[in-house]
Amino acid sequence: MDLESVRRYLEKGGGEDEDKNAFTINGLPLRFFERFIMQDLRVDLIEPGRLICTFKVPQRLLNAGNFLHGGATATLVDLVGSAVIFSVGAPATGVSVEINVSYLDAAYADEEIEIEARVLRVGKAIGVVSVEFRKKETGKIIAQGRHTKYLPVASKISLAWNY
Repeated sequence: MDLESVRRYLEKGGGEDEDKNAFTINGLPLRFFERFIMQDLRVDLIEPGRLICTFKVPQRLLNAGNFLHGGATATLVDLVGSAVIFSVGAPATGVSVEINVSYLDAAYADEEIEIEARVLRVGKAIGVVSVEFRKKETGKIIAQGRHTKYLPVASKISLAWNY
């Protein structure tokens, strides 16, 4: 996937342009969850093996304590981490083997955060990325995530990138 396609994937919430005839489950459009979490995510920098996004914390993603829900943070580790794997030319991002998130601080409604994802390694069968969340204004780390994915093995394509 080329870098511009990775940008569109993130900024459109994991899907292509809206399909007015999309099938629904329980009244919700397909891929609703990705769009729900990633709506208004903006890609500021994208290069092979690295991307930086900004995101203003919306009310819909707050927990009972009125700060960014840990599940939303973990989902962003999954989705943004998968996108950065595409940025190194991998044809698919595979399936999650492990997601780990350390929560270090809170982000509140309307606070702008920066999400930086980096490829640590993409090999023939495993990809590992790190995803860091920072307060845009201060640079203070909110959360750090690591995502390991099993990649589909390609028979004729060598996927031996190391970062």
